[in-house]
Amino acid sequence: MAITRDLYIAGRDVPAASGRTTDDINPFTGEVYATVAAAGPEDVVRAVDAADAAFEEWAALAPFARRAIFLKAADLLDGRGAQVADLMAQEAGGTRPWAFFNVMLAANILREAAAAITAPRGEVLSAQEQGALGLAVREPLGVVAAFAPWNAPVILGVRAVAAPLAAGNTVVVKASEDAPIACGLLVADVLREAGLPDGVLNVITNAREDAAEIAETLIADERVRAVNFTGSTAVGRIVGELAARHLKPAVLELGGKNAVLVLDDADVDYAVNAVTFSVFMNAGQICMSGDRILVHESLAEEFTRKFTAKAGSLAAGDPGEPYTVVGPLVSAQAARRVADLVADAMAKGAKVLLGGGEPDGAVHPATVLTDVPRDADLYHAEAFGPVCVIETFTDDDTAVALANDTDNGLTCGIITENATHGLTVARRIRTGIVHINDQSVADEPQAPFGGAKASGYGRFGGRWGVEAFSNTRWVTIATQQAHYPF
Repeated sequence: MAITRDLYIAGRDVPAASGRTTDDINPFTGEVYATVAAAGPEDVVRAVDAADAAFEEWAALAPFARRAIFLKAADLLDGRGAQVADLMAQEAGGTRPWAFFNVMLAANILREAAAAITAPRGEVLSAQEQGALGLAVREPLGVVAAFAPWNAPVILGVRAVAAPLAAGNTVVVKASEDAPIACGLLVADVLREAGLPDGVLNVITNAREDAAEIAETLIADERVRAVNFTGSTAVGRIVGELAARHLKPAVLELGGKNAVLVLDDADVDYAVNAVTFSVFMNAGQICMSGDRILVHESLAEEFTRKFTAKAGSLAAGDPGEPYTVVGPLVSAQAARRVADLVADAMAKGAKVLLGGGEPDGAVHPATVLTDVPRDADLYHAEAFGPVCVIETFTDDDTAVALANDTDNGLTCGIITENATHGLTVARRIRTGIVHINDQSVADEPQAPFGGAKASGYGRFGGRWGVEAFSNTRWVTIATQQAHYPF
């Protein structure tokens, strides 16, 4: 029997005002896994009402009391690994290792946010007037609108709210239509159990056809003072434009077209293992996934042979099976999109080294291509599936030019046994993140996370996240009476 979930507003589970619901589909079976409330604009207003009403009391709550809630929530989430593994498999096709990684990292995001709550927040300034004291104080903004995606639902659902809440804001989350429980309602469940006051966090779920109206209503509400969004560049542009129209700051973490460079001094076997993880973890549905593998020509033959053999050995299919690596994509439509990108590249001259062909429902085979021409859609589009393209280069200048030949700029991996060589190349790569002697997929809760170019702007993580969702206020204290000219 399908699970049924309501909206979460003002500390209560409530149906949509209209009574409408929408189905949450299991991508592997195609069956209904859950039924969730389908919010309308009036529900968005209710959620913002609740967040606005809760703001002053939450912002004034003693930092150590707020920190205790976050630490308890982290411990609670740590104990829900089995539940999350089942939930992510059913909602988004996530494999068990991916689900347990989501739990681990999300719990640590909560712990890092807890540490940020009691960290120093401000500076003492040099004052122009004698005897005066100047302060730069970080203060919360108010209500934050957060958009949580489906692909790493627990990690990114927690990340969407942790820093805003830690900074003293209240939050309304619009959960993804593809994983509304894992990226929204589950997060609220954990924080509610940990003692988060009513109204501080509110979760809106909606039918896919209502997404634009829900987003516009939320961002346009004058009580919403900041926005964060993680998702595709196409939707991120719309969210960014809406936020700018209403003069609201936004943190946008968008798509990637990430490269992993295998330099001439790389350990080939290590490179094969690193690249396999980068390309195929979560069936390539990670914003940091390695779409483009750039290999020095001296290593190309050995690397390609070993890499395609390893990729071809990965177990694919049912995400509930413990050894599955390449699970289903989030939907059959998503698998069809990836297959069409591959077919277009082949029609324009690309060679398939592994995979290709038709998907089986939402499961797309692990696929490796080479000789993909610039006029192929796959050359520029984020694959967001278990697909990569191998290109070779002759020198560092060519490798850098190829890596930077994209509108995106999220992350990059550089495989080399020579750290000096790797750092020299890394400084020329135009991305928000770069990993030397590692692949492109990595996330740590204390690090500044975000991209450049069309991969977005602003940073999540550590003190950077708290700064993104707070305002700097200048406060002066005069210790003696001032003299005025009139």
